[in-house]
Amino acid sequence: MTMRTTNQTVTFRRPFCLKGVDRLLPPADYRVVTDEELIDGLSFSAYRRVSTAIFVPAESGCAVEMVIIDPLDLQAAQDHDLVIHLSPHDSL
Repeated sequence: MTMRTTNQTVTFRRPFCLKGVDRLLPPADYRVVTDEELIDGLSFSAYRRVSTAIFVPAESGCAVEMVIIDPLDLQAAQDHDLVIHLSPHDSL
């Protein structure tokens, strides 16, 4: 089975919470990795998401922990972070 992995950096400007993480995460840039597998048997290339993970600081502070997350939860946290930071003078 053919797999592909995409890396993305997401930025949070305020502390935030994610399902699957039992603590408040600090504002920072976070690495997000998504693994997808090729769907066989189609006349075109299409991929199915297998997993999405975010790398967060471990509670000890001197290591990094990989946490499997739902991309919808990540998007909700990003949307919340954006709404908090928009003011009447800001633009998208």
